[in-house]
Amino acid sequence: MNDKQEKGAMQVDVALVRELAALLDDTHLTEIEVEDGDRKIRVARKAGGGAPIYAPSFAPAPVTPAAPTAAPVAASAAELAAPAGTLVRSPIVGTAYLSAEPGAAPFARVGAQVAAGETILIVEAMKVMNAIPAPSSGTIKAVLVDNGQPVEYDQPLIVIE
Repeated sequence: MNDKQEKGAMQVDVALVRELAALLDDTHLTEIEVEDGDRKIRVARKAGGGAPIYAPSFAPAPVTPAAPTAAPVAASAAELAAPAGTLVRSPIVGTAYLSAEPGAAPFARVGAQVAAGETILIVEAMKVMNAIPAPSSGTIKAVLVDNGQPVEYDQPLIVIE
């Protein structure tokens, strides 16, 4: 064992980095980040489409308060078009699926009643299907994504009233 391994240097999982880079290619994203305990790996691509890079770190970067701005941040087009209600956002980057399998009935349709905790769609990331539950009971007012559509972190998905 060399000195770096003995002192607890991080072992980079090259297969994971390559899988993340492939996911960037497949989804046309510019970056992706995964965390596992104290280990965090971020793979990013330059806006011009350069080769992916990775930057492992052990602790989150310190958060510094932002200076007040003169104008409010503009809302996304999906948020502006969405009716009033509870906005369900994507907790991860991935692909949205509106039903459990191709040809199956969608989890949630506009006008349907849903109960708190009921699955309303799935976001698949790295071949893991993540059920997205309704945060509260109500009526589906809008579905803002298409089946099989790539979604970004914090992207509006469904409106519940």
